[in-house]
Amino acid sequence: MSSDDVVYSEMNLATRPGEHFARYDTLRNAAPAHVGQTDDGEFILASSMEAIRACFQDPATFSSSAVLPDTPNPPYRWIPEMLDPPVHTKWRRLLAPFFAPSAVGRMRPRIHQVIGEILDDVADRGSCDYVADVALRFPNTIFLETMGLPIEDAGQFQVWETSILHQVDATGEAAMRAMTEVVAYFSGLIAERRKHPREDLLSAATTWTIDGEKVSDGDLLAFCLLMFMAGLDTVAAQLSYSTWHLATHPDDRRRLVDDPGLFPVAIEEFLRYYAFVAPGRKATKDTTVGGCPIKAGQMVWLPIASANRDPAAFPDAGRVVIDRSENRHLAFGDGPHRCIGAHLARQELLIGLTEWHRRIPDYRLDPSVPIREHGGEVGLDNLPLRWDVR
Repeated sequence: MSSDDVVYSEMNLATRPGEHFARYDTLRNAAPAHVGQTDDGEFILASSMEAIRACFQDPATFSSSAVLPDTPNPPYRWIPEMLDPPVHTKWRRLLAPFFAPSAVGRMRPRIHQVIGEILDDVADRGSCDYVADVALRFPNTIFLETMGLPIEDAGQFQVWETSILHQVDATGEAAMRAMTEVVAYFSGLIAERRKHPREDLLSAATTWTIDGEKVSDGDLLAFCLLMFMAGLDTVAAQLSYSTWHLATHPDDRRRLVDDPGLFPVAIEEFLRYYAFVAPGRKATKDTTVGGCPIKAGQMVWLPIASANRDPAAFPDAGRVVIDRSENRHLAFGDGPHRCIGAHLARQELLIGLTEWHRRIPDYRLDPSVPIREHGGEVGLDNLPLRWDVR
């Protein structure tokens, strides 16, 4: 273990693209675990694939009841992320039919339609901010339609999302205020869906029961808050990093343009190398993480990018190899909390990246616009691209 303190707030400061990942690399190369500091105490940051996977696979020792290193006793509960088995398992069973491969297959024509409409809008411009004009619009439209949320409210959703996940401040007041506003918003929608159900996930959720008891409005609100955060951020961030990589690595881009059948394998490599999720877990007993002692009640931080770039787990781990054949990455987590939306995410990434490169195969960064990378759940704030219009 390393005795050098890691300051949580400093680790989450805005940077240039890739610098958050580089920080994780530096820590992992020094030790498999590190002592971290928040304003209120210590946590442990796990760095190696072995340590991070072990924490994910042991929910009895590493509870999901708290998921942020600086908030070991949260005043909120995101369902089902912040539930432990067996209750977590029961929620997963309710959600599974909506994200199963067969359900995703039925969504494929609509996914193609949405990205086609977006590309019709941007292709003839010759430039765009990929994050705002494509990455946020595309998967978020699919998510909002699946949940049954108004597309016209997408702008406000993104403001709330940024406050909750990406603006790290000393007090957390902005995040709590945004969560309160989101809960108020969903309270109205839940009441409306109970009276006038539709063919959407939110309407279905109002009918769910667990152990013979109807799911309460409080639990439905906690569920909606989690779905809101997960649905509006994850695929957009992965699309942005993948496209940033291809804009800055023209040889990789040309290989994919010449051989689109390589995209599924390349996407797994982008998921490995640019894994932006960094969840936390709460120790339920005194134990060790990566050889570092941790006390019951302390938090452990699990930056997945650090695991995915571990040279002990992957040959040539510090480089993107777009035709990598063996790729047991942790981008979607592991254990009982492995991302239930993985099938949908992969389909959106495949269709989104394939169609963009079919329509706009040759593009470049706009050097006049600096690119910013935010902390929290890491991602690009913007991605200015230019291309020649024929």
